[in-house]
Amino acid sequence: MNRKLRMGMVGGGSDAFIGAIHRLAAFMDGQIELVCGCFSVNPDISISSGKSYYLPDNRVYKSYKEMFDNEVKLPVGERMDFVTIVTPNFAHFDPAMMALENGFHVVIDKPITFTLEEAKILKAKVQETQLTLALTHTYSGYPAVKEARERVRRGDFGKIRKIFVEYPQGWLSSKLEDAGNAQASWRTDPKRSGKAGCMGDIGTHALHLAEYISGLRTTELCAELNVFVPGRLLDDDGAALLRFDNGAKGVLVATQIAAGEENAIKIRMYGDKGGLEWFQHEPNTLWAKWTNRPTEMIRVGTGHTSDIANHNTRTPGGHPEGYLEAFANIYRNFSLTVRAKMNGQQAKPEWLDFPSVDDGIRGMQFIETVVQSGYNDSPKWVKMVE
Repeated sequence: MNRKLRMGMVGGGSDAFIGAIHRLAAFMDGQIELVCGCFSVNPDISISSGKSYYLPDNRVYKSYKEMFDNEVKLPVGERMDFVTIVTPNFAHFDPAMMALENGFHVVIDKPITFTLEEAKILKAKVQETQLTLALTHTYSGYPAVKEARERVRRGDFGKIRKIFVEYPQGWLSSKLEDAGNAQASWRTDPKRSGKAGCMGDIGTHALHLAEYISGLRTTELCAELNVFVPGRLLDDDGAALLRFDNGAKGVLVATQIAAGEENAIKIRMYGDKGGLEWFQHEPNTLWAKWTNRPTEMIRVGTGHTSDIANHNTRTPGGHPEGYLEAFANIYRNFSLTVRAKMNGQQAKPEWLDFPSVDDGIRGMQFIETVVQSGYNDSPKWVKMVE
């Protein structure tokens, strides 16, 4: 197959935030082109968005059902190959299932679905169809994060004992949902966001980063969830103590009322030989800390990193690998895997390095568990919901 992969979109219209990020990331490596979409629940916005993306009128749809019904009827050489779903949480499951049922691969925003039960049904459909699903846990796409994971995996830091991961934001310090802010409105609405607010939105990112780098799984947690802004319906702040399957302990903090903070995700991890630290505001730098020698600064793009980090590095040293590049690494690895599958070839291990439906289920298990534990007068330890 000697062509670009053809992408359709559900959501991501001109009135949306994350859709533009997805398109920039998808197009970065020249592997993907946008061929169709239903870009909004509002047909007028969908049509006007399609025009602004220079799509032909007959490939811009008023509903995602219409899109799947029409696309599957097109010749294989014309129809989309996969769909990207960039809608609020409550509108993830139906289009994802419809895509898989019609033979289309899927990229989907996190959290993967509205409920854990939906996530399990989606996994069963992925297994049945043998199609590929990628979940956009963006922070795992950074080269320095992949380098951290590789060094943990090969035992540089010894047995992991302690993990600290934090994700402070400040944008919901006031009640923006009452001021016409569309992003705040659906994220703080339990009918559209789900059981959790802050913990569902960014706490899932923090958990995924901790599990991705460490290779460990959280077995139980003890959480406290808070609502600081009066009248808000979902948590805007929270913290959890974590227990991992190797005996390690962790602390996870996620908040959206840390006034003045941006997207300051940070992780520190300590084993019996040494530790590591990574901070998104310095994305090219990974710190390795030792008891018997000076702290080591590891810079990506210098050629002194692992093959997996090098595979996900685009720019020479000193040129920051940022959020868009990390996002694009998910799309590139997904597209290489899909292309290999379509060509009847075996995907290389480094191509398979992107979040999958299993990571989506972990996120939903975290949401269920943190809500069970955190909304109690006396926080209690709860085993991760299966």
